[in-house]
Amino acid sequence: MTPTEPVAYLDHAASTPMRPEAVEAMLPFLAGHHGNPSGSHAAARVARRAVDDARDAVAALLGAAPGEVVFTSGGTEADVTALSGVAAASADRPGAPPAPVVVGAIEHAAVRDTARALGAAGHPLHVLPVDRRGRVDPAALSGALTGAATGGTGAAPAVVSIALANNEVGTIQPLDDLAEVLVRVAPDAVLHTDAVQAAAWLDVATLAAPAALVSASAHKLGGPKGVGALVVRAGTPFAPLLHGGGQERGRRSGTPNVAGIVAFGAAAAIAVAERDERAVRVAALRDRLADGLLTALVARAPGTVETVVHPGEGRAHVLPGHLHLCIPGAAAEEVLFLLDTAGVAASAASSCSSGAAKPSAVLAGLGVPDALASGSLRLTLGWSTTDAEVDHALAVVADAVARAVTPIEVEPAR
Repeated sequence: MTPTEPVAYLDHAASTPMRPEAVEAMLPFLAGHHGNPSGSHAAARVARRAVDDARDAVAALLGAAPGEVVFTSGGTEADVTALSGVAAASADRPGAPPAPVVVGAIEHAAVRDTARALGAAGHPLHVLPVDRRGRVDPAALSGALTGAATGGTGAAPAVVSIALANNEVGTIQPLDDLAEVLVRVAPDAVLHTDAVQAAAWLDVATLAAPAALVSASAHKLGGPKGVGALVVRAGTPFAPLLHGGGQERGRRSGTPNVAGIVAFGAAAAIAVAERDERAVRVAALRDRLADGLLTALVARAPGTVETVVHPGEGRAHVLPGHLHLCIPGAAAEEVLFLLDTAGVAASAASSCSSGAAKPSAVLAGLGVPDALASGSLRLTLGWSTTDAEVDHALAVVADAVARAVTPIEVEPAR
């Protein structure tokens, strides 16, 4: 059975369609070039050269030296490796207590869950609150960097992890301001930033320059699923998680995914070349979609809000492709089903576990009441989004939501 393609694909934050150039780049390494880049013969050299070229492109995207780029299986592995690798390196200090770990309240699950696991292993864990837009307050970070706030050990934090941009609501963090706090208060702490969502839209090379560790994933910017990268800047204390063949300069053993890496490189080069034009074009589409839907939804579901954008504000603090709504009285799963049948691919900031809907940890971190969070809707645009897709969404989304709404009273978010 051939899957039915949506009329409007508005789930780019989950995975964006592959760029044709990335597909073309990887095909020869799926059928034709079979060499393992760790070998010494001619076929191996072809593969190694292709990986090196891709490494150059990804390094340019992320603002790193090519030798600082470690290829991974995706953004999740990059995040887990970043936090665990620094924590493991800090544990090698003789007589030192487990170093604290500091993360933002709305980080990706790969960061949140890894931080929680490190906490269970003895590393004092501190979670930074965010404001109503989802931004970490530099003053809160300064307080967290003291020994008392991070568990009373007196040890400097091993790692501070704050995403450059949030995956659910699209909030862009003031990373420069946060990095300045680290330099002033805890200069030995290692700053990690998850740039997985940011890489398609922002000048990561500049904005993530203060971070010693930077995560990225190919399939968020037009590359394939199953390949990502972690920047490990020279001099960063870091212990590898995967041991074996010594690939990636001993930082991540395992035979490289040559085809995926080559396609990642092609997508990265296009992301840099077209970033500014694409951001302007897609932001205009997003704004048209947001303004139209808010007008229609407020009439059908009073109390509908744009989650991190408040009346009278602009959207400069949100990624160009992100639109996140909370709709009182709506059941997210039912809304998504109705949208799917109407030809709109979207997502919700909630997950289902054992048949029970659970509010998003990100929305909980933002202080959104559960009754409002349960009606969350994330519509995300990308490089391939067209005016026609936005038109279709404007024509069907409000009606689909209205069919799934049971009027309720909701307390305002803090």
